[in-house]
Amino acid sequence: MQNILQFYKYHGTGNDFVMIDNRDLEFPKNKDLIKHMCDRRFGIGGDGLILLENDAQADFKMVYYNSDGNESTMCGNGGRCLVAFAHFLDLFEEKATFTAVDGLHEASYSKGNVKLKMIDVADISYDGENAVLNTGSPHFVMFVDAVKDFPVYTKGNEIRNNDTYCSEGINVNFVEKLSDHSLFVRTYERGVEDETFSCGTGATASALVFMKDTGLTAVDVKVLGGNLKIHARQSGSTFSDIWLEGPAVQVFSGKISI
Repeated sequence: MQNILQFYKYHGTGNDFVMIDNRDLEFPKNKDLIKHMCDRRFGIGGDGLILLENDAQADFKMVYYNSDGNESTMCGNGGRCLVAFAHFLDLFEEKATFTAVDGLHEASYSKGNVKLKMIDVADISYDGENAVLNTGSPHFVMFVDAVKDFPVYTKGNEIRNNDTYCSEGINVNFVEKLSDHSLFVRTYERGVEDETFSCGTGATASALVFMKDTGLTAVDVKVLGGNLKIHARQSGSTFSDIWLEGPAVQVFSGKISI
């Protein structure tokens, strides 16, 4: 007997996700099923799948899976989309808290725009001239010229699978400075193993590296799927009060047999 599952499809600047209301805990957390649902040809299609669950300490809980079916680290755009989904489900009005794999997050929702508070970042290290940091997920940040024409898949795959990063994987961001306060970021994501239209933790990581060099407290980030904004405060080598801001949109909903 097949079970019929209600799903929702969201995207945050082109980073798209299958959303499931799993407050009843009935969704089978099966790697092959999740991978199938995220498949763009044989399933619903998405960069990942997100379960919304109950949480004793917050308004809800985020459980995130990459499109390869594996549970993964924090996803910034996914978190923003989950906030929009929770607002759609009437779980809050304007402000919310939720737990994710990297801890507690605050968020706000207003007319399709979501602001998400990210974890503090206390350390930016370097691999040669390129920055390495964790914004809820691990990121490699390389500044380049003419990122529009840069071979993101080839170079990103190479860095993600080199001897330093192959075991755990890393997300690889290629960044071009557009102005004194804006960047263009393209990201190769581990778990998806391809370039995505946007990566929230990657945009955050890129902005923080830029802020470290410039002293800025806000940076506009262009991605293939739209525009994001990152705010942060810096004290010494530590960034706090980091907010990722941008649109989160419900694309469609439906039912699938599992």
